[in-house]
Amino acid sequence: MVQLRGQAQRGPGLGIRGSGSAPAAWSTGPLVAALALAALVVSALPARAQSAVGFHGGFAADSGQPEQVFGGVFFQSGDIGRGIRLRPGIDGATGDWLRTATIGLDFVYGYPLSNGWTLLAGGGPAVVITRIPDLDYRDTGVGFHSLFGFGHDNGFFAEVRLGSGRAQQLKVGVGWAIVLN
Repeated sequence: MVQLRGQAQRGPGLGIRGSGSAPAAWSTGPLVAALALAALVVSALPARAQSAVGFHGGFAADSGQPEQVFGGVFFQSGDIGRGIRLRPGIDGATGDWLRTATIGLDFVYGYPLSNGWTLLAGGGPAVVITRIPDLDYRDTGVGFHSLFGFGHDNGFFAEVRLGSGRAQQLKVGVGWAIVLN
């Protein structure tokens, strides 16, 4: 429980157990581990597959927490087998008194539809770093995102993400992926 502006509030996704910040080794350890895992997986991808870099943004919502706007970047591998692509990425969200950074490693399946559209479905684990600047509080935890959306051959996509654990419960966003050759 944390006192915010004189009122007691509990953030179900925050996991707040006290005041202050975690030791520096704890707050950077999961971040370094997630980035190292993403680098290892991406470097093992087949060279024949086309990859992409993308940008996305939208809004995020969580029960008991303020609505947030988010933006981020990702790398998307080429097809690693049967329409599945690996998409590691990072995004930041802000709203009122809360700041959230998410480092995710999604597996995305694309099912081709007509007129250049593709149905997207997938999900994966995420490291979530939460910060409340007014209280000088930081917390790091893990979560999982499931995603559903549509993408076009020109790079545009729209998706909805549902989160569990420390991940935000709902994210709705649009973005653009640029194919790398």
